[in-house]
Amino acid sequence: MSKKVKFLVTAAILVVVGYIVTSSMGTAKISCEVCVDYKGRQACRTARGPTRDEAIVTAQDNACAQIVGGRTDNILCGGSQPASIQCSD
Repeated sequence: MSKKVKFLVTAAILVVVGYIVTSSMGTAKISCEVCVDYKGRQACRTARGPTRDEAIVTAQDNACAQIVGGRTDNILCGGSQPASIQCSD
């Protein structure tokens, strides 16, 4: 492979990686910390998202993943009312 081809391949990879990084940074505008209390266990997690609802769902899913061990409990925890929610722009 010639130097020119290697340079073009490297440049293309850098452009793709740069696009992925910059496009993902622009969509997460809201940050929410959600605390859950499920079967006596508690966890709080923070997540960012383009909307308040999406940030809350992601943070709650992450918090539930820390305190439950099975698929059924994960679904039930995710569907329960969070103990607290704090969001900021």
